[in-house]
Amino acid sequence: MVKLTFRRATLADIPAIVSMLADDDLGSQRETATEETPQHYFDAFSEVDADPNQFLCVVQDSMEIVGTLQLTFIPGLARNGSKRGQIEAVRIVGDRRGERIGESLFAWALEECRSRGCSLVQLTTDKARPNAHRFYDRLGFKPTHIGYKLFL
Repeated sequence: MVKLTFRRATLADIPAIVSMLADDDLGSQRETATEETPQHYFDAFSEVDADPNQFLCVVQDSMEIVGTLQLTFIPGLARNGSKRGQIEAVRIVGDRRGERIGESLFAWALEECRSRGCSLVQLTTDKARPNAHRFYDRLGFKPTHIGYKLFL
């Protein structure tokens, strides 16, 4: 594996990110990965990119985008006014899974959270993703809470 590069996503990266988001059983049901990426993804990217508390990351191996995640930095009063890092939309390109790219991506993300003053990092994962659960357990994350969602 070539040295991985972690960087802020650009508009040009959106088709590759959407393709990764759609590349599994759950993602294929909720994402629209077509030959021409729908405009709503570009609109969403513009909003994310304009927010200083958001970091949409892509991982490159040479010129190929091989992974992504979104970091949100959440300031708050709880826990003595500490800041949290929220990790969302973690994906590695299907044919590159198992190469420890995810571990490298999380090492980068945790360091980014530390550098932004976060005292903890949290994430949610779908109950239907047992491989992700094993991965997060291996990284030291603990399933300490029950998450709820209400779709609007």
